[in-house]
Amino acid sequence: MTEEQARHFAEVWMSAWNSHDLDAILNHYAPDVEFVSPFVQKLFGDSSGTVRGRERLKEYFRNGLQAYPLLRFELRRVLIGVGSITLYYLSVNGLLAAETMVFDRAGLVREVRVHYCKP
Repeated sequence: MTEEQARHFAEVWMSAWNSHDLDAILNHYAPDVEFVSPFVQKLFGDSSGTVRGRERLKEYFRNGLQAYPLLRFELRRVLIGVGSITLYYLSVNGLLAAETMVFDRAGLVREVRVHYCKP
């Protein structure tokens, strides 16, 4: 992934989230995505912190958008890896987030790991 491609992905991804467009958000994810986040524990009550599959992810994201109706992300950095990127951004409740996304061959996100800290 080039720097330009990574930056474009990040901008489109952020725009989808900031517009609260659930379908646009989900368009980035593979059908068999695995998503791991501390917020899964909070919003789903799942101690594993893991959501598997795009349909279940849709439910999780819907819950998140309802729980945080004023949600707005603010991109800070885009880090590029091999077949992956990490987005560093200001998230809900003023938390800093680092979200690492691994892409499949079709360019869809197949694996996500999200990390948070207070600034």
